Amino acid sequence: MLIDTHAHLDSPKFDDDREEMIERARQAGIEAIVNIGFNRETIPTTMELAERYPFIYAAVGWHPTDAADMKLEEDLAWIERLCAHPKVVAIGEIGLDYYWDTSPKEIQHTVFREQIRLAKRLKKPIVIHNREAHEDVVRFLREEGASEVGGIMHCFSGSWETARQCLDMNFYISFGGPVTFKNARIPKEVLAKVPDDRLLIETDAPYLAPHPHRGKRNESAYVRLVAEAAAEIKGISVEEIGKLTIQNSRDCLGIPR
Repeated sequence: MLIDTHAHLDSPKFDDDREEMIERARQAGIEAIVNIGFNRETIPTTMELAERYPFIYAAVGWHPTDAADMKLEEDLAWIERLCAHPKVVAIGEIGLDYYWDTSPKEIQHTVFREQIRLAKRLKKPIVIHNREAHEDVVRFLREEGASEVGGIMHCFSGSWETARQCLDMNFYISFGGPVTFKNARIPKEVLAKVPDDRLLIETDAPYLAPHPHRGKRNESAYVRLVAEAAAEIKGISVEEIGKLTIQNSRDCLGIPR
């Protein structure tokens, strides 16, 4: 049994076969899935999935690439209301993205800081999106005292030094499809060093499909391929990876048994 801690199953890429894809995940032994609502369009569809399927949970927040579209006071209040829902387990994905030039850095910074403050007030873990912004992400997490709530470094792609700093701030390190790629030297090295009680796995479906599906549509069933890669890197069985990542998911997100 496994948990996919980060997916976007409400994506239009699944419109033709969403129910079948979710059933494939169940058949593959996926015990729970955390779907991510990250803007005005995907938060409602994420909540619909969480309310329809007992094993699908929700994280809600505002993605940095959409930060310029956020009505800060109004949308923070909306996220706060949704966090009272029993199926909402985290605020996210939030963070910084310096790759896509869709939101000015200053706006991203404000939106990120305000959501960390909201998470602290609500005592909710946070799910972090970090693309080409390692130094600022770590700095803002430290300055805002994010260690009070901790959370997940989603689809981690940074160095061991960055991972170590995040671990020191009460974060779990999550790996997805890229760790299965043959040329993924740094992610493999980092995964090997992450303590067993701080390791998580995910798909980010429909994006970042693992080998041998690289370049194709990803889906939650493929988290097993990530688990197999993690097991090989750690030198333990897939069953052991399943047990420890399920326990870590429950410890971090409060997903019930």
